[in-house]
Amino acid sequence: MAKKEAAPTDAPKETAAEAEVAKGGGPQAVILEIRTPSGEVWGQIMAPAKEFKTGSSGFYANGKVIDPQTGNRYQVGCNIILIGSKK
Repeated sequence: MAKKEAAPTDAPKETAAEAEVAKGGGPQAVILEIRTPSGEVWGQIMAPAKEFKTGSSGFYANGKVIDPQTGNRYQVGCNIILIGSKK
């Protein structure tokens, strides 16, 4: 059986966050740096642009960082939401 070719209407719709990026309204991603008040860096995590289920847009990241002093690993989650972006 032959595969059905996707019609142009089957293409994924652009999210508000992606549209904002496309028209030059913001970066495609931001990088979060986790560090102590003394400046010791524990890690960096990339947060790509995202449209949240609530209709707001912004950035979302999750990952792990390491305390260089103890070797303990920490899980990090972060939402960065554009104020007033909710539809």
